[in-house]
Amino acid sequence: MWPDFLQGQPEQPVRVLLVDDDPHIRRVIAQNLTADLRVSLQAQASTVREARRLISRHAFDVMLVDLELPDGTGFQLIEQMKAEHPNAEAVVVSSFEDEARAMQAFEMGATGYLVKSSWFGSFAQAVLQVVNGGAAITPNLARRLLHRFEGRVQAPPARALRQGESASRSCERLSEREREILQLVSVGFTSPEIGQRLQVSVQTVNTHIKNIYRKLHVRTRAQAVSLALQRHWMI
Repeated sequence: MWPDFLQGQPEQPVRVLLVDDDPHIRRVIAQNLTADLRVSLQAQASTVREARRLISRHAFDVMLVDLELPDGTGFQLIEQMKAEHPNAEAVVVSSFEDEARAMQAFEMGATGYLVKSSWFGSFAQAVLQVVNGGAAITPNLARRLLHRFEGRVQAPPARALRQGESASRSCERLSEREREILQLVSVGFTSPEIGQRLQVSVQTVNTHIKNIYRKLHVRTRAQAVSLALQRHWMI
């Protein structure tokens, strides 16, 4: 059962652009996407050049993108996508389980990072997660990122600001509930799932998330998670 209040309905499927230079991987992902009526595969590309043209010509909601392409990187495409389609979501599909690459992708606005060799979920489900406010992250990578959160629980508030950082980039301290929600967001829970776990309404969860954005001066969930990790603002 798929609730009718979530994005991705058979009559209005989520539109996807797929970019990967490996024809076998591309075929596997395409078959997975087209098997789900809630998702519509709009176009495919195998190079940066092809993808740039498709980004400019197509309307889409999610881009699944490999980072290593014959004529460039997926980072270039994420940058272009955010400039031309600011409301679209980017999910990296990579051969490398690399925290640094994942963090760079999140900083650029990606909301997912799937490792080809260890991803055992549905690509269609990952697409549906990100368009509904969640994050799609390969489980073992998500666990490592969560451990980084836990290791910084006792970070002193004074570290929230670096010496010489401008006042405009300062942030308010997150409340205990906001930190709890940010941790759940970081491992891929959607707003409805968070509401169910915390026994609060979806509207309440989204209000907390908006407050987190305001306090951290960010615009996306991925940016909030990345900033909290980098600057030790989590708890």
